[in-house]
Amino acid sequence: MGKIDDNKKKKKEALFNTAYELFITKGIHSTAISDIVENAGVAKGTFYLYFKDKYDIKNKLVIQKTKELFNDAGNALYTSGAHGLEEQLIFIIDHVINALVENKPLLNFISKNLVMGALRSTLITGEKNDNDIYERFQELVADDEYQYEDIDVMLFTIVELAGSAAYNSILYEEPLPFEEYKPFLYRSVRLIIKSHRAQ
Repeated sequence: MGKIDDNKKKKKEALFNTAYELFITKGIHSTAISDIVENAGVAKGTFYLYFKDKYDIKNKLVIQKTKELFNDAGNALYTSGAHGLEEQLIFIIDHVINALVENKPLLNFISKNLVMGALRSTLITGEKNDNDIYERFQELVADDEYQYEDIDVMLFTIVELAGSAAYNSILYEEPLPFEEYKPFLYRSVRLIIKSHRAQ
């Protein structure tokens, strides 16, 4: 049974890795399921064991890649020395965005979907799906000196703002090149956090 599970895992990983490479090199619209299975070296039927269509695998890849970004940022936070929710969230957002600056194909692939990848499955459906990003955020809120209201809305707003703003600023330098835009973005993030503090 262990060997069968291992084989299934390897096939699924091959499909994920191949689809991602094809999506960032050829584009989603120019990639067919037959391209993915052929390059992954698996049967077409195997694809449909795990995914409904190429948009399903794309969405699951966005979630996977975004989780990796936020998990890396969360791990870096523990050694950063950042204290308080405000500084910690700025650190996480900065870490994620800097990783996207260094990996523009990933930024293009995720597009403006940081919320979908990091939070949507938890906040909208209530399903955890091994999503420790949201749990880490709740821990940061609980450990802060202030109490907060509507924390789901606060987190959703911050991630949505950061994802959209970074996408436009990094790729198109709108409204400014990203390094120039950062102080404005982070000032807005701080204001969002402060606006959710319980009175």
